[in-house]
Amino acid sequence: MSLSLEFTLHLSMTILTQNTLEGPEYVDWKRNLDIVLIAEEYKFVLAEVCPEKPGDDATDDEQKAYQKWIKADEMARCYILASMSNVLQHQHQSMESAYDILENLKEMFGDQNRAAKQTAMKALLNTKMVEGSSTLHDSFQQFCLNYNMNKMDLSLAKLLNEL
Repeated sequence: MSLSLEFTLHLSMTILTQNTLEGPEYVDWKRNLDIVLIAEEYKFVLAEVCPEKPGDDATDDEQKAYQKWIKADEMARCYILASMSNVLQHQHQSMESAYDILENLKEMFGDQNRAAKQTAMKALLNTKMVEGSSTLHDSFQQFCLNYNMNKMDLSLAKLLNEL
């Protein structure tokens, strides 16, 4: 491995390990991921559709284009998965492409999700037991009290972990 390639790989991994995706910092994490994918020349897989798998009669150029896309997508997936929390890795490791992973993360953590998170938290904190059943579990009541008193702002992933 050449020194410049080794340096670039080390720099890429440093950027991503210092900016691990946990949830609330999605925008910063995505910006750093874009920097790495551009530097490594893999970002095109997020915008280009995978070419069809070449048949036996395919030209060398068609074979190379397909192999280039597959390799770049594999590397992009590795960078994405390596730079996120274990919980998120587990949720995304079976997804087929880097594009699929990022689309799911955008749904989970993108700006449009703030209103949904607020609505979910409001409904959750106002949850009442169905008439005739026992009261809510003490730990849930403690969570609600702690959430309100400390004005906690949890990402959806952290909220799921807390609950």
